[in-house]
Order: sequence, then C-alpha cells, then structure tokens
Amino acid sequence: MAGSMQGKTALVTGASRGIGLAVARVLLAEGAWVGMVARGADALARAAGDAGGHAIPADVSTPEGVHTLATYVGELLGDAPDLIVGSAGAFSLARLDRAEPEDFDRQIAANLRGPFLLVRAFLPAMLRRRAGHFIHVGSVAGRAAFPENGAYSASKFGLRGLHEVLLQEIRGTGVRATLVEPAATDTPLWDPIDPDARADLPPRASMLRPEDVARAVLFAAQQPPAVQISSIAVEAAA
Repeated sequence: MAGSMQGKTALVTGASRGIGLAVARVLLAEGAWVGMVARGADALARAAGDAGGHAIPADVSTPEGVHTLATYVGELLGDAPDLIVGSAGAFSLARLDRAEPEDFDRQIAANLRGPFLLVRAFLPAMLRRRAGHFIHVGSVAGRAAFPENGAYSASKFGLRGLHEVLLQEIRGTGVRATLVEPAATDTPLWDPIDPDARADLPPRASMLRPEDVARAVLFAAQQPPAVQISSIAVEAAA
C-alpha cells in the first residue's frame, strides 16, 4: 500500500504535536499533500518543516478561524481537500462539583464545536463533487464514563452523536465519515496531569502511541470510495 495517498490532499488539525502530527506524518509518507493546522504558529512551523507538510495556523474552534481556513484552503487547492482529519483537542480532569465553567467551555469548543464548524465549512463542496472524507478523532471517553472526565466525555459523547447524524445525512452522496476512538494515548495532553504519579490513571508506558492511532486513520483513508468505515475503536493490547 506504499504511496496509497499519492495525489490526494488532506487537512489535519491539531497537527503540531501528538496524534495530529503522527497522522500528518503517515499521510505525507503515503504521498499525500498535507495542510497541517494548529493554533500555535511557531510550533506548527517547526512541525511542518520537519514533517514536510504545509503549515496553516488557525483556531478551528471559532467560526472566524474556520472561515479564514476554508477561504485560504479553497484558494490554495481550488476545492475542498479529499480528506479532513479532525485531531485538535483539549483535555483536563476535574470532578463535576469542582470543574470550572471556563474549562468546560474550552473542551466543548475544541472537541465538539471545532468538528462541527469544519463539517459546515467543507461539506458543501464535497457534496457538489460527490467525494470527500471526514475522519474525526474521538476517544474511549466518548463511549465509556470515567471519573473526572465530565467536560471531556460531554464533548466526546457529543462528537459521537454529531458523527452519527453526519453518517445519516451523507448516505448515498459519495462523501464518507469515520470516527476513530482511541483509548488513552501518550500525547502532550497528559503532561500537566502526570498520570505516572497517580494510581487511578493508566501509566504512560501502557498507553497507545500516537503512531498507533495514525495507522488506524490511514487504514480508513486508504479504503476504496465504495467502502465506508464508520468507526474504529483502538485499544492497547493487554
């Protein structure tokens, strides 16, 4: 399957680190043109320069940010990308009685509103050409409850619901959508928490690697147009 994405165009959000960066790298290795999107321009420029992608600084959690992104990409490519991978996200832990509304809103914006805005911006062009693929990176916390995950689970359960509605609305149009739901993955999102110091959290050594999730994304993206991979659950082997 080497070169399986040759000639394809992809947009990957959250691409300056973690899963998004791993996805960008694997798509580039398979021959795709990859627009790498993240909020931090400096970190994104370094990541894109190292990986060989096209850096596009943008905040995809805001309507203004996505409008600017969609306008730029439309002018650059002349159309919507063949593939959009939504990997930008936010994560923190807090019991519901101690969670701050601002942090709740931050996670909803990054993990749920962002994917909605990307669909809203790029789906019309995909429908017109009857081709395109959205891959949303969800989480095991979108189908199972864990303590202190109130805001994160609300956003990821919401993403699952958004994805299921999208599947119904694109049925028979030629556009596809996949939800990839990894278990705990060793990314910088864990850095402020230090899971190795807590007995109630999985140690980083037992977590998935970002590259594990990226291979699942690539698998879905590699399928022929007539094949729809609706969802993929990715877990670390026991």
